[in-house]
Amino acid sequence: MAEDSPTVQFLTIDGEFAPSAAAEPYLPYLESLGEDDYRQFYRDMAITRRFDEECTNLQRQGQMGLWPPSHGQEAAQVGSARASRPQDVLFPSYREHGVALVRGIDIVDIVKVMRGVSLGGWDPNDPANGNFRNYTLVIGSQTLHATGYAMGVAFDGLVGTGDTSVDTAVMTYFGDGSTSQGDVSEAFVFAASNQTPQVFFLQNNQWAISVPVSTQSRIPLYLRSRGFGVPSVQIDGNDVLASFAATRKHLDDARSGLGPSLIEAVTYRIGAHTTSDDPTRYQTPEQLAYWVARDPIIRFASYLRSRGADDAFFSEVGAEADDFAADLRHRTLELGPPSLASIFDTVYSEPHPVPAEQKAWLEAYESSLNEGA
Repeated sequence: MAEDSPTVQFLTIDGEFAPSAAAEPYLPYLESLGEDDYRQFYRDMAITRRFDEECTNLQRQGQMGLWPPSHGQEAAQVGSARASRPQDVLFPSYREHGVALVRGIDIVDIVKVMRGVSLGGWDPNDPANGNFRNYTLVIGSQTLHATGYAMGVAFDGLVGTGDTSVDTAVMTYFGDGSTSQGDVSEAFVFAASNQTPQVFFLQNNQWAISVPVSTQSRIPLYLRSRGFGVPSVQIDGNDVLASFAATRKHLDDARSGLGPSLIEAVTYRIGAHTTSDDPTRYQTPEQLAYWVARDPIIRFASYLRSRGADDAFFSEVGAEADDFAADLRHRTLELGPPSLASIFDTVYSEPHPVPAEQKAWLEAYESSLNEGA
């Protein structure tokens, strides 16, 4: 980032603590962090990366139909997730593996979705799942879901009470490609009109599948929401401290009744959009090298070493990540086919005659196949 950049950044690409001018208002939000928090950031990012690598391998070995990698976006996700409060409600897209990990999702539940044995993966109403809603594969629709939910939070009087255990914010994650969707523009309109307690967290990973962001928008994406009346900030999305501090401030503002805001985390998708495409067809080696040099985990490791973290710490995290991956693989290979009932029973929250009829027909059809056995 250039010195006169409006971007919030605390760490240089070499891991030196050197806040940009735009970062100064956010410095107080780092004061709440202790050494354990810093190390937890690293642990979260390292395990998210290992999870991503193992799932890519599992997909290549035929254990999943599809996998959307998150390699390179760990800092944006972990920093923002760690900035949220337990009562906050988070609406993801389909690549927020690091956020899911932080919010307590059993990570195999994500595998179930991509393996095709679950329609949702986890119960978002179960408190154990950290108010983390289901993945949304339809581009941008979750921004409207989040805005509607945030309006409900305000109607319920859970904003601006001054009680930090009650006041609630809603955060929704989406990518640069989603900003070209009408749903996102509509979400901005309703959020601004109703001054919802909400943060739009945009991960600009530079690509909408193979279309570069320069084709998608003639202006920096963080400026787009301002036309709707939603204030915004741009951060270095590969700097976990910038992600944490900016998100903590804007979520605090939302809970206190100051309305919605947008954070654009500038990052880069190192791999493919999903395992179904080939990024070497559209990424140049020079672009890739530029962003690999800004790897969020390597950068933060350098910063931790400057604070006294030694080889023993990094070896411990590496071993933990390996154990995590081994457990993930073991449990993935044990997944069986879903029950026939699961296809129909969660379509509606209450009984509905159409899926009931379809379920009865399929049960009869399946039984007929066994009659001659």
